[in-house]
Amino acid sequence: MLRKSIALALVAGSLLIAGCNTVSGAGKDLQSASKETKDAMNGK
Repeated sequence: MLRKSIALALVAGSLLIAGCNTVSGAGKDLQSASKETKDAMNGK
């Protein structure tokens, strides 16, 4: 029972870490796209 609980906690932790990295990366991509769009609109 204890092994299953530890394994479940490790899997859940791994998924949380991977999810945070994915959301963070998507946020950076959106910021970059927004900056490029603004620059293009301003003729830079």
